[in-house]
Amino acid sequence: TGPACPTAGMNQTQVTEFVLLSFLHGRPFLFALFLAVYLATLLGNSAILSLVSLDPHLHSPMYFFLSHLSCLDLCYSSVTVPKILANALRPQATISYGGCLAQMFFLMWCAGAECALLALMAYDRYAAVCRPLHYAQALGRSSCAAAAAGCWLWGLLDSAVHTLLAARLSFRGAARLQHVFCDVPPLLAATCSNTRPNELALHVSSIFVGLSPFLIVVISYLCILATVLGMPLATSRRKAFSTCSAHLLVVTLYFVTANLNYNRPSSGYPPAANILVSVLFCIVTPMLNPLIYSLRNREVRAALRKVVRVGAAP
Repeated sequence: TGPACPTAGMNQTQVTEFVLLSFLHGRPFLFALFLAVYLATLLGNSAILSLVSLDPHLHSPMYFFLSHLSCLDLCYSSVTVPKILANALRPQATISYGGCLAQMFFLMWCAGAECALLALMAYDRYAAVCRPLHYAQALGRSSCAAAAAGCWLWGLLDSAVHTLLAARLSFRGAARLQHVFCDVPPLLAATCSNTRPNELALHVSSIFVGLSPFLIVVISYLCILATVLGMPLATSRRKAFSTCSAHLLVVTLYFVTANLNYNRPSSGYPPAANILVSVLFCIVTPMLNPLIYSLRNREVRAALRKVVRVGAAP
C-alpha cells in the first residue's frame, strides 16, 4: 500500500491523467526497436491468420485455435505499443485516467483468454495423440467455436473484476507510474488506497486463471509423453513430438513471463526490471509466437512456401 490518501477535510482532486516514467523518451534506438518489434508482431500474426484462412490443409482444430492465439497477440501489442511510441515522441509521457483503465482492461482480458486458450490447445494435442479415433467427435466445428468463445469470455470476466477494483483506487496529486503502460502492478504501486482487495483478486486469479490452465497443460503433456513413449516406431514418435513442440515452447514462454509479471515478490522489482518483465510478457512474446510456429511447424512452413510461390508466379 502506498502513502495515505488525503482525508475528506483536505484538498482532493480527481486524477485525470497519469505521468508515465517512460525510458523511451530521448532514445531513438529504443523507439526504433519497439517500432520494429510491433511491425514484426503485426506481420507475423497477420500472416498466421491469413495462412489459416486460405490454406484448406490448415482447416483443423489445432490451427483454428492458433488463429485465435494470433488474434490475441495482435490485441496485446496494439493495446500497448502504439501509445508507448506516441508518448516517446512527446515532451512528457502521459495517459488519461480513462485511457489507463481501458488499457489495463484489454490487457487483462487478453491475458486471461490466452491462459485458457493455451490449455485448450494442449487438450487438442492430447486428443490428437492419445485419442485419435475420438478426435473428430470431441473437437468438431461447433465444439471448437464454443470452446474458443468460452476462452474469450473467461478472460473478459477476469478482466472486469480487476478493472472494477482498480477503479476504486485513489491517487495523490499528479499520479506517476513507474512504467511505460498501464497494468495492475504499477497501479497498485502508485495508489494511496488500501490495495488488499486488489492483491487478493490477483492471488485468486493466479490460481484459477493462471495455475489451473497450466496444470491442464502439464497433465495433457504427461499423457502425451506416456503415449508417445509407448509407440513402437521411431518415426511415429518423432511425428507426434513435432506436432507438440511449437505449442510447448509457446506455453513455456508465456507462463514464465506471466508468472514473473503478476506474481511479484513483496518487495517488488527495481524500476528497470519491472518494465523489462512487463515488456517481455506483453510485447516480445506476441512477436515470438508466430515465429515459433513458423519455424517449428512443418504444415505452417509448407503453407507459407505455397503462398510465396503463388505470389512469385507471373
